[in-house]
Amino acid sequence: MPANSFEYAIIRVAPRVERQEFLNAGAVLWCPDHDFLEARIELCPQRLKAFAPTCDIALIEAHLKVIPLICKGGNDAGTIGAMTQRARFHWLVASRSTIIQLSPPHAGLCENPRAALDDLIRKMVSPPI
Repeated sequence: MPANSFEYAIIRVAPRVERQEFLNAGAVLWCPDHDFLEARIELCPQRLKAFAPTCDIALIEAHLKVIPLICKGGNDAGTIGAMTQRARFHWLVASRSTIIQLSPPHAGLCENPRAALDDLIRKMVSPPI
């Protein structure tokens, strides 16, 4: 099976935006050849609390839950859900100065986008072993 190009971004939590420090909390992967746009969130509340003791974890988790809905599209994602996958991905990766941010997009090649997303989560988001 030939490799297909994809773009991805890492979802970050930046509790104090002005400090430009963040904790990786998930990833978004878009592979147009597979009609695939998916986000996976794996926020570790203990790591976040150690990193930013005064942050509101429940509020951050609530905001993070919206990202997979936007990827899925449809009515649950509001007006953004009516956009094409391409438009939704680029809307998500647009620069923001907020607590929830996405990294600049990066490119790669894969045969299976879901496996590529699993790999990104393991390498970029899960706590180091």
